[in-house]
Amino acid sequence: MSRRELRGRRTNEPDAAEVYEAARLAYELGKVVRAMREERGWSQDDLARAARMTRTAVARFEAGVSIPTLPILDRLARALDAELEIRLAPRAPAA
Repeated sequence: MSRRELRGRRTNEPDAAEVYEAARLAYELGKVVRAMREERGWSQDDLARAARMTRTAVARFEAGVSIPTLPILDRLARALDAELEIRLAPRAPAA
């Protein structure tokens, strides 16, 4: 089976959209954390020490490979002196 056929099968699976969305969110969170880390001039090792994590965990998070738990997000936010905001808001009605 070709990669294209395999990809097509995966995207047709019932939970494929949810898995894709979770991966997209993890990637976006990782980009924000990386940007904040780099603004401070920190290495991944620096952030790992401040957040009491391993450098590998920080790298995987920044790459969007791992989906973080709320406690991990809280530790990263504290280490970066940032406020963690998690909210649910009603969607705007369709026009």
